[in-house]
Amino acid sequence: MSKDNTAIGLDAILKELGPFGTYNIVNYALLLFPCFLAGMYGSVFVFEAADIDYRCQISECESLNESIWLHHAIPKEKTGLSKCFRHSFNENFTISNETCGVYDLNDTFTSAHEKCASYVYYGNSAVRDFDLGCQNWKRTLIGTIHNSGLFLSLPLTGYVSDRFGRKVALSIAALMNSIFGFIRSFSTNYYMMVVLEFMEAGFGAGAYTTAFVLAMELVGPKGRVFGNTLINVVFVFGLMTLSGLSWLLKDWRTLLRVIYAPSCLIFSYLWILNESVRWLISKGRHEEALVILRKAAKMNKVELSEPGLAPLCELEKDKPREDKEDKEEGENKAEEKPSIFFQVIRSSIIRRRLVTCSFLWITCTFVYYGLSINSVSLAGNMYVNFMLVAFIEIPANFCCLFVLDRFGRKRVMIITYVLSALLCISLSFLPKGSGWLSLVIYLSGKFSITVAYSSVYIYVSEVFPTNVRQSLLAICSSTGRVGSTLAPLTPLLALYYDNLPSIFFGSMAVMAGLLVFTLPETLNQPLPDSIEEAERLNREKVQKQTA
Repeated sequence: MSKDNTAIGLDAILKELGPFGTYNIVNYALLLFPCFLAGMYGSVFVFEAADIDYRCQISECESLNESIWLHHAIPKEKTGLSKCFRHSFNENFTISNETCGVYDLNDTFTSAHEKCASYVYYGNSAVRDFDLGCQNWKRTLIGTIHNSGLFLSLPLTGYVSDRFGRKVALSIAALMNSIFGFIRSFSTNYYMMVVLEFMEAGFGAGAYTTAFVLAMELVGPKGRVFGNTLINVVFVFGLMTLSGLSWLLKDWRTLLRVIYAPSCLIFSYLWILNESVRWLISKGRHEEALVILRKAAKMNKVELSEPGLAPLCELEKDKPREDKEDKEEGENKAEEKPSIFFQVIRSSIIRRRLVTCSFLWITCTFVYYGLSINSVSLAGNMYVNFMLVAFIEIPANFCCLFVLDRFGRKRVMIITYVLSALLCISLSFLPKGSGWLSLVIYLSGKFSITVAYSSVYIYVSEVFPTNVRQSLLAICSSTGRVGSTLAPLTPLLALYYDNLPSIFFGSMAVMAGLLVFTLPETLNQPLPDSIEEAERLNREKVQKQTA
């Protein structure tokens, strides 16, 4: 009995178990909790290092009422008083209430500008605690360092997940989140903070992708889109909760302690969460897979058919003979196991698919985060603004639920990429202050790229073999972080040409839409468990076209 037949039989067993049984609901609820937390962890640096208000400290006048002398001491700019410069003090005047507070204010300060030596801060963030006034590169570097940590975390967690199991990788990653995130709240200087920022993301950010893969392997083909939608909606609730907690607490250190402490609870999943049956089968641990399937059937109050379980039972009977052969060829087996990944990469079909999916992911993160970063004009209050940007993702994810299973993955991705490109480019033709029209187009662009992002996430989980599914998904996701790392730089493009960011977003989305034409459709296809099954997706496409 081949493993391929066993995999196909597993999808039939999952269908018998049903998509909404008690077993599925309990396990999905457990997996939604780390997804909710990940929504907060991925964007906490926005509030942790928020660009609060501050001004130059005018030591000559600080003891007096600032409303009297402030406009004379600090030069005006387009957006208000300067945050980084002050007027030079006229040394010919003596510091007194008469000179700085009441009389001759125009003569107290000269017209010359000089950089601030120190600052007065209004608000609470790392900018105040670590004196980052007028050092925006240091402030934005916090988010960049966080995203760079994902280049380490996602492949590392993917390797642990594919080698030692999904729940092991999830539990360890969540524990790393809790430890490094909580310690970061006690940072005594900027460098301690950014090091812990990298370590928290570098060792813990893979918890979300692990939970996602485990959830996708928990359900059959018909349940994947609904499961993906549910995860994404919970992730958005995490984003909105982050904004609400930040607004309520108004203290970045307290915020970190509140959101990171619960992550340590996920470490208990080592004992209470069931391992992925599909992963157990791919590792030849059929007895454990049978135990979990029977447990699921009991919880769902269904009776699994013997023909459905027959492939697994047959493989389990053959296991003693296989174990004997494994002992005789132990050294050869040990050499073969680490080479599975390289066997996959040697496939030209999988290799091209990996490169294409990586570019799709880069485009999604670049446009998605770029639109978020450039959305400050949506509302005056930064917390309300963040909530609005997050909230638009909820209808976008429900849209995925209705269109992906009806029209297929490819068609939806092509339409949403091209639509987001047209919307982004159209923004460049609108004059500033276009009011509701620009707002509607902006939100529509965010809606479209969110649908594309959600579609790519579920599509990538369907086109790679089980043995290396999370590793290849992690490569696509970590490569995609190039987009989220470059997105904070897009406002700098506007210094050269106002509409350049929108043109960049649109151009990349167009290229991504064209590349989708080269990929196979995965609608209602069983998850491939071997290289041959993954390659067969392309062959089936060719056969349909020639039929």
